[in-house]
Amino acid sequence: MTRTILLGLGALVAVLIAVIAMQPSKFAIERATDIAAPPNVVFAHLDSPRAMDVWSPWVKMDPQQTLTHEGPESGVGAIEAWEGPEIGAGRLTITGVSPNEEVEMRLEFTKPMKATNRALFTLTPAGDGTRVTWRMEGTNNFVGKAASLVMNMDETVGGTFERGLADLKTLAEADAVQRADQAGAAQAAEEVAPSMTFKEPEAAIEELPDDAEAPATPPADE
Repeated sequence: MTRTILLGLGALVAVLIAVIAMQPSKFAIERATDIAAPPNVVFAHLDSPRAMDVWSPWVKMDPQQTLTHEGPESGVGAIEAWEGPEIGAGRLTITGVSPNEEVEMRLEFTKPMKATNRALFTLTPAGDGTRVTWRMEGTNNFVGKAASLVMNMDETVGGTFERGLADLKTLAEADAVQRADQAGAAQAAEEVAPSMTFKEPEAAIEELPDDAEAPATPPADE
């Protein structure tokens, strides 16, 4: 009887392993949104880990996590590492940048399990605004394949992407409005008080009365 049970369990384990092994080895998760702001405004919130921290859903997931930074403030080589009781540990590195068009990143997860994925933000014009696409792709190891059987990664991670893009949209659109207001105020100030041209001083001199005394010439040194 015991032997029969063991054989049955062994067969189940073998089937489970086979099912896990048959799961896709590669994955890609992608979400997009339209933002009423020009690409350069949106880009400013993407090419720096510190700028991303303002709207990133991963930062909000674990308020107790510790963030550390290396390299430049923004652009290729900018690095952010994280570690927290809820979010685990990992490292983000900006690996490629096309100004106002694309930001590529390498995501290295070390806890609770190891994985290396590629993240990509793509910006394309959409009317007067910008369409932002957030994509993450990578390769599933055995543990990742097993997890995919009990958890819908596209729904779970994709939902997080959607929340992050919504916050990015709010932030970038407010930034665009503020920049437009500042530009309008600066233009209005220039129209009210235009700068003097080179001709205006000449005209002012020509309008002096004929009997106006010329400035006294200082006596020469004896």
